[in-house]
Amino acid sequence: MWLLLAFTSAVLLGFYDVFKKHSLNGNAVIPVLFLNTLFSSLIFLPFILFSLSGTSVLEGSIFYVPQAGWEVHKYVLLKSFIVLSSWTFGYFGMKHLPITIVGPINATRPVMVLVGALLVFGERLNLYQWIGVLLAVLSFFMLSKSGKKEGIDFKHDKYIYFVVLASVLGAVSGLYDKYLMAPLSEGGIGLDRMIVQSWYNIYQLFMMGAVMMFLWYPKRKTTTAFHWDWCIILISIFLSERYGIDAWNYIMMINVCILLVAGAMISIVSMIRRGSVVVSFLCGAMFFREKNLKSKAVDLILVLIGMIFLYLGSK
Repeated sequence: MWLLLAFTSAVLLGFYDVFKKHSLNGNAVIPVLFLNTLFSSLIFLPFILFSLSGTSVLEGSIFYVPQAGWEVHKYVLLKSFIVLSSWTFGYFGMKHLPITIVGPINATRPVMVLVGALLVFGERLNLYQWIGVLLAVLSFFMLSKSGKKEGIDFKHDKYIYFVVLASVLGAVSGLYDKYLMAPLSEGGIGLDRMIVQSWYNIYQLFMMGAVMMFLWYPKRKTTTAFHWDWCIILISIFLSERYGIDAWNYIMMINVCILLVAGAMISIVSMIRRGSVVVSFLCGAMFFREKNLKSKAVDLILVLIGMIFLYLGSK
């Protein structure tokens, strides 16, 4: 079950990156990111309000947001800061680099998560899973090397470092998620998933609002102009869809629930979700007309083989 959810999350993550790339082309980054946090917050705000109203509309359902004090919200606030920092660096990198370059760099995130999972949570992989991980790491490394043919100097381009830093922070966020929502018996603190998911969006909105007001708005006439793009809404929708897949949508919080299902190891989940690079690659070829596709296609075959071994090792 958790494996299917992880693969579905990977597809949605791929489209999320594509819409993000389209929205950022020739556009101001800060307003796009602010609107992303705004629309994401609006999706979850009704759940918070109905839960706080004291009515029984949501009580007992998976959409119910329990009330909690500062002892809980301080953890959610930290998550908001980590995720928003990752998004900020990632958005700037996505704007200035080809998506077929950003994808492979982001794909190194499972390696970081794997190291963290081994050290912090004591997870262990079987032979098939190790083969899948090694093939994936090799393919991601080859994809990154292919990017050099496009004249991008990985050592001196600041946006490469932005994407790398975004990946590191994303890996930290993934490990932190498991800590927040894993039960006490497994080393976590057992927070309710709806508290985390709904409130961290709200906190991000306030953080980005402050950045918009005090940093971007006073200098808006001297920086890249902002223009509206309908893909900005799609960013938020597909981001939220990653947290909810079912016949009616939003029934399961994917980014959270896949870590709550018994046996769902965070290292494997994170690796599978990096398969989103396949989606972003195809869209980069069809819509963004990016280069060096033949050499990158070979690397993607290794990604798919790695996914097969991960599946075999998880049965």
